[in-house]
Amino acid sequence: MMGATVEQFEQAKSKLSALKKDPGNELKLKIYALFKQATQGPCNTPKPGMLDFVNKVKWDAWKSLGSISQDEAREQYCNLIGSLVEAEGGSSAQVAATPAGGGATYETLLVSTEDDITTIKLNRPAKKNAITPEMYNEIIAALEQAAKDESKFAVFTGAGDFYCSGNDLSNFTKISEGGVQEMARQGAELLRRYVRAYIDFPKPLVAVVNGPAVGISVTVLGLFDLIYATERATFHTPFTQLGQSAEGCSSYTFPRIMGPTKASEMLLFNKKLTASRACELGLITEVFPDSSFQSEVQTRLKAYARLPPQSLALSKQLVRSVDKERLYAVNDAEVERLTERWTSEECFNAVMSFFQAKAKL
Repeated sequence: MMGATVEQFEQAKSKLSALKKDPGNELKLKIYALFKQATQGPCNTPKPGMLDFVNKVKWDAWKSLGSISQDEAREQYCNLIGSLVEAEGGSSAQVAATPAGGGATYETLLVSTEDDITTIKLNRPAKKNAITPEMYNEIIAALEQAAKDESKFAVFTGAGDFYCSGNDLSNFTKISEGGVQEMARQGAELLRRYVRAYIDFPKPLVAVVNGPAVGISVTVLGLFDLIYATERATFHTPFTQLGQSAEGCSSYTFPRIMGPTKASEMLLFNKKLTASRACELGLITEVFPDSSFQSEVQTRLKAYARLPPQSLALSKQLVRSVDKERLYAVNDAEVERLTERWTSEECFNAVMSFFQAKAKL
């Protein structure tokens, strides 16, 4: 019995040493320790037994942080996660795209006008077209440009296999000098302007959903006039999972489109919809086989581009004018609620838990 115990002890020591020496595990342990310190404070749990080698090495990492404050641990955690996100994706900037005929240059979008159609393509395929603050500002600018150009309507789509994976959560790791409150204030004003750009867009808006859509890329669909999706597309709004709340006027548009209980299933309980189910509920217009998606959609869009432009714009104004003031008010209310959410302990812990799960030891 004693021999077996000594052997187990030596094996545990060897495994502990291997865990600590592995650079990948060392980084994961640091993330784990900072997460625990930020959410629970200094290590206050009993030391695991030597044979419980995984929990022992985790405990040692947490204990090594000593008495640093939760605020300091949060800052270190955010900085570490932010650096990892940047390293993982390299530079998030794409090759700048200049629209034909001059106009603005974009770093995160491909914007072009052809056959009387302005196409705004989200262009961060390596990051599943996740939206950064720079991208928010560029989309606002692209919508303003499309509103004034000679196109008859604007089309949104995504580069690569994703339509859009929603907010780039590394946005939450980049705390400005003014602290969390200032970061929330700036984010709120940017979001308010972003959603308002869709509300105010004077021409028809078409979404060509070429893959999965998440978060705000889903919620603003209630402000589009036509939505085509490939059968591969899914629609997911995991707000409460991340300690947040609805945006994009979806707290108003979704219940009107699909009824209050189905809207709640998405906005409150994080229900992910398939393309076919989203079509049944009225969230999107039509679903196409992935193999023929682009060709079928482009054929229809070119036909629509032959319609009289003033008739299209004026008809949209009739449809939208009834709700415009209500949409402004809903946008303001959603932004105010999100400002409170972004500064809450609950939201911070939920976002940290998301990153912690990605870095699971």
